[in-house]
Amino acid sequence: MNESILSKAVTALKKGEVIVYPTDTLYGLGADIFNEYALKKIFKIKKRPFSEPLSVAVSNIKEIEEIAFLNQKAKIIAKKFLPGKLTLILEKKEKVSDTLTGGQKKVAIRIPNNKIALTLLSEFGPLTATSANIHGMKTLSSISQIKQQLKGVDIKVYIGSGHLIGQPSTIIDITKGKLKILREGAIKTKDILDVLKNE
Repeated sequence: MNESILSKAVTALKKGEVIVYPTDTLYGLGADIFNEYALKKIFKIKKRPFSEPLSVAVSNIKEIEEIAFLNQKAKIIAKKFLPGKLTLILEKKEKVSDTLTGGQKKVAIRIPNNKIALTLLSEFGPLTATSANIHGMKTLSSISQIKQQLKGVDIKVYIGSGHLIGQPSTIIDITKGKLKILREGAIKTKDILDVLKNE
């Protein structure tokens, strides 16, 4: 990703605009998670019910701790598997908007193992990480397909990175220090349990 695209993306995000950026699984719609106007724009673009939460991408574990409570088990798992295809459901901190979490007290967070995403996130801060498509429609693997599906939608910057067809992330809820696998994806349940067993 060249410097000018990065700088355009960061400028757009600071203004409450929405961008499309690559992750290690698919293209995401990115907006500032602390900007209510930007968050509502994401729901509008996706035609997504406000009751359905958006997940968050951050660049490091310290940023996870700024927006959520990271208990000991969650910390062990995060250190082993992140950056990577793992989404942690954690108890959110007060500063995280109810709009983002669909009114829930939990937030879904990941650190994507993608150089472009990590550069953008470390430059700007936490972003929404919802897939770049209309709610309920096919998830798309290229910028040209996304532009076609989101025709007429105000996306300020598209950051392309070829075709992305990554295996979905594994989603785990570890809010109370108890492990609950909500979706097994790229990282297997056994691998997560083995890490906890060896601690």
